[in-house]
Amino acid sequence: MSDLCIRHAALPDIDAVLRFWRTAAEGTSISDDHDGVARLISRDPEALLLAERDGTLVGTVIAGFDGWRCSAYRLAVHPDHRRQGIATALLDAAEQRFAALGGRRVDAMVLEENERAHHAWQAAGYHREDHWRRWVKPL
Repeated sequence: MSDLCIRHAALPDIDAVLRFWRTAAEGTSISDDHDGVARLISRDPEALLLAERDGTLVGTVIAGFDGWRCSAYRLAVHPDHRRQGIATALLDAAEQRFAALGGRRVDAMVLEENERAHHAWQAAGYHREDHWRRWVKPL
């Protein structure tokens, strides 16, 4: 993994990240647009982590912390680069960020139908909490 570089996203990365998610991420989010990602980066410049290999974007994770909860979103690895430890490296970087900020537990948003992701999260030591259900309301 020595050739893998993990860094924080910056505003000039937004278009590349959005293109990447269309290829590598499962599902879409109401915030998957330029303004949504710009707000994330502007509000918390260290939250969106990018994994690059030879200057090519190969993975992402959003490691958000609001002072109360650590939340992981948009863990995605390009299909051509899966099963190479990239997701593990991204989660390690996210967990280091959370620990440095005083976080105590990570909550991850994972699509129900994304079985491949379930295996990846489980392999990283996460477990499903079936007694919780997500409730949402678009604004």
